[in-house]
Amino acid sequence: MNKKIITLLILVGLFMTALTASAQVAFDWPYKTVDGTIVTQVPERPAGQQPALGLTAPKLKVVRVGFVGLGMRGPDAVRRFTHINGTQVMALCDHERERADTCNTILRAASMPPADIYYGEDGYKKLCERKDIDLVYIATDWLHHFVVAKYAMEHGKHVAIEVPSAMNLREIWSLIDLSEKTRLHCMMLENCCYDFFELNSLNMAQHGVFGEVLYVQGAYRHDLSQFWDMYWKKDANDRLGWRLDFNQKFRGDVYATHGLGPIAQVLDIHRGDRMKTLVAMDTKSVNGKAWAEKLLGKPCEKFANGDHTTTLISTENGKVIEIHHNTMTPQPYNRMYQLTGTKGFANKYPTEGYALSGDEMKNSGVRPSADNLSGHSYMPAADRRALTKKYESPIVTRYLAQAKKVGGHGGMDYIMDSRLVYCLQHGLPFDMDVYDLGEWCCLAELGSLSMDNGNKPVEVPDFTRGHWNDVKGYRHAFATPEEDAQVDAESAAFTEKLKAKGAKYWQKHSK
Repeated sequence: MNKKIITLLILVGLFMTALTASAQVAFDWPYKTVDGTIVTQVPERPAGQQPALGLTAPKLKVVRVGFVGLGMRGPDAVRRFTHINGTQVMALCDHERERADTCNTILRAASMPPADIYYGEDGYKKLCERKDIDLVYIATDWLHHFVVAKYAMEHGKHVAIEVPSAMNLREIWSLIDLSEKTRLHCMMLENCCYDFFELNSLNMAQHGVFGEVLYVQGAYRHDLSQFWDMYWKKDANDRLGWRLDFNQKFRGDVYATHGLGPIAQVLDIHRGDRMKTLVAMDTKSVNGKAWAEKLLGKPCEKFANGDHTTTLISTENGKVIEIHHNTMTPQPYNRMYQLTGTKGFANKYPTEGYALSGDEMKNSGVRPSADNLSGHSYMPAADRRALTKKYESPIVTRYLAQAKKVGGHGGMDYIMDSRLVYCLQHGLPFDMDVYDLGEWCCLAELGSLSMDNGNKPVEVPDFTRGHWNDVKGYRHAFATPEEDAQVDAESAAFTEKLKAKGAKYWQKHSK
């Protein structure tokens, strides 16, 4: 196992922005080998601390938000929140002040009052210490996700953290304990769970359209060759940039959540089933090593991350999960998202479609275009439209039109943010809890353990510590139609007044 401490300096640039001058991460969680399987330590739940399954918090009539990290993703999150009624952006924070100031122009364009500005190495601390913020929305570099989230929760704030929210088991267990102890929400911002195809397919699976789903695939396969030399570099001696440097030093699936999140929901992970054992394998590094040598201008003796990494996971109930990570080789963008069930099949990449027999279509309540419809091939477009219409997710129904207008990766980012606010306003459990965060982020360190020890099986910890079977089935939480109508009206009225206030402010300060 690689126990070297990996140091990354300020990570501003293509996707993220930094907060402090340096940060560290290490794969150093205690483990032992039992009957050929690597078993990591599961810390005991502190006395008096309760599980966070189905965690709810008091309703928030208005969700007051502070944003930390305003590089590439943060500003668009600020923009999206100007389209969500019943919210107010109270504070903006980035290491570089001009980035935070720029985001106030987004608020101005939306006739929203300006937010207070924080910047510098410790700016996020001042933001988190405020009494008038309910939610801290974290879009910093990877290594500061945990740093900011921990401080925010210690100061009474719910947190929503960009992916991957935790880089190792030490951070995962700390966030779990914090959420359980404080009874505050800790959600990873996994936007791919809100893509339209994934939401509709999840609804189909929950209604038995595919029978029992036995085997699922997910991935992050994205050729980043055009970007490697564009990532921020700390000085003239830094030839690799932060992301390639990270890949050079880390082995394993360091970006598993886009592929794993949506399929884990289909399998009811920690809601009746759990990930039990994983085995990881990777190819040697060819393109990664070549890129390092090209940018360094000298031989690269070691490049830890293989060009392609595959992780296989078995579940307690006899299901299999396959996850891919590849950012090095030429290929179309691909998150895979494939569901193989006893009665049907769903696939998003590279071909989006469903496969069901005519009889199974009828059993699903949809009349097929032909009785001889075969599950051996994708169904015709007309049948797919009929199936999707019948099983459209209520989340898609509610948010689709506005999501297409607002955007954010095609609209799924807007839906993610809207559901986050919806659950806070109604006092409902979040769509993704702190255990999801742990399960989806743990593949990096666990996969590295497997590969560094000859591809040995590694036990996936039960992050619920014995409660994975308490909840029967993954479900989104909803308020009653009457409650929805009341909250929608109150939120619209609040935002209307807020915009009037903002318009007056900016008119007065237009010079």
